[in-house]
Amino acid sequence: MGEVAVIDVRTEILAENALEASAIRERLRADGIVLVNITASPGAGKTMLILETFRRLRGRFRIGVIEGDVASQVDADRMAAAGVPTVQVTTGGLCHLDVPMVAAALGRLTPGPFDLVFVENIGNLVCTADFDLGADANVVLLSVPEGDDKPQKYPLIFVTSDALVVTKTDYLPISDFDLGAATAGARALNPALPIFPVSCRNGDGLDAWCAWVVERVEARRRADDHG
Repeated sequence: MGEVAVIDVRTEILAENALEASAIRERLRADGIVLVNITASPGAGKTMLILETFRRLRGRFRIGVIEGDVASQVDADRMAAAGVPTVQVTTGGLCHLDVPMVAAALGRLTPGPFDLVFVENIGNLVCTADFDLGADANVVLLSVPEGDDKPQKYPLIFVTSDALVVTKTDYLPISDFDLGAATAGARALNPALPIFPVSCRNGDGLDAWCAWVVERVEARRRADDHG
């Protein structure tokens, strides 16, 4: 009997995306831009976190946003209303952004130049973990209303992230969410993972989160100065 040729489409797509991600990462470094990819389940608070970060850092850095959504531009409109330079990427059903989408959005993000660009990825903890966007940092959000077991249920996104932001901590008093359990679960997968419990409603924890973001941008500037 003859042999059957097998084409692993997923492997080929991921390999091509990885090459493109390396290229865009080098381009961003050359342009002095720090790209931060924000991932989370739908409703975890990605938009509010980016908006609150923008409000605190806009006097210090030039900040832009790439909004990814399956449909609509509701979040992009909120960004624009707050004065954030924003480009909308609508995937029409695709559950994640990829490098060509981000590259196209960067080309349309104005007015530049930018020091810091946030990508608000599609609300999804599965597909988004597989696709490297060429970001300097991948940040996963876990909201208190979701429950503290997400690291066990979706381990890859926590393994591939550079920081965890636990959002909506103002719900803790009326929730059975165990912050210690969530922290332990995430750190079991990624021992060095920085974890920032925050509330965008009352501002708790946002200073520490913003300090982490600032350090990423300042580190890029220091590297450029010594380059």
